[in-house]
Amino acid sequence: MPDLVLEVRGVDKIYGEAETAIYALKNVSFSVKKGEFILIVGSSGSGKSTLLNMIGLLDRPTNGKVFIDGLDTSTLNDNQISSFRNSKLGFIFQFSNLLADLTVLENVVLPRRIQKTDTNAVEEAKLLLKTVGLESQMNKYSNKVSGGQAQRVAICRSLINKPTIVLADEPTGNLDSVSAETTVQLMKSLNRKLGHTFIVVTHDRQQFGDVDKVITIRDGKIIEDEITEIPTIT
Repeated sequence: MPDLVLEVRGVDKIYGEAETAIYALKNVSFSVKKGEFILIVGSSGSGKSTLLNMIGLLDRPTNGKVFIDGLDTSTLNDNQISSFRNSKLGFIFQFSNLLADLTVLENVVLPRRIQKTDTNAVEEAKLLLKTVGLESQMNKYSNKVSGGQAQRVAICRSLINKPTIVLADEPTGNLDSVSAETTVQLMKSLNRKLGHTFIVVTHDRQQFGDVDKVITIRDGKIIEDEITEIPTIT
């Protein structure tokens, strides 16, 4: 289907061999449409972060395939994967992972510098920072802003290359409850306004409220693929 941005087909991830083999993922399949907000939930050790690594091309499946924008990513070599990942995928982690010796603005622009497509990057980064309420912080070094502000910077950084998919791994796990709620609402707002697809790994399903789909992982397998109707705002 033309509106699919992600297809995971029969993915296994096996560590070890023979009698010592451990399945971190077993025959995982699902698809994601453009603009959807998806949660991947499960307990610690369930395989949800391993699955995110497969989608994010940070690791390769033992079996099965991951298609992004219709491309079979198993056909890419390591150099091609790095370039493809930087252009097609945005990442948000539990810790913001900002570079302390760069300003807030410079951190957001960095993926464009790496991609060598930095025309208008500064202006676009400033607009993103303004969108998340950080226009007054953009010239501060990143270690001089609060944890909640740093995570908002990380969100902007994930969007600067206009990715097909934004992947977030426990993005609220290191935040207080107020900052966590702000981060959740910000991601959902950007999903609606900008149309970027978000796939979020979380242990706290309730924190995210209404989403398009919830994929529950247990012992490396999908046990639930729940579609949630989002109320129409009038």
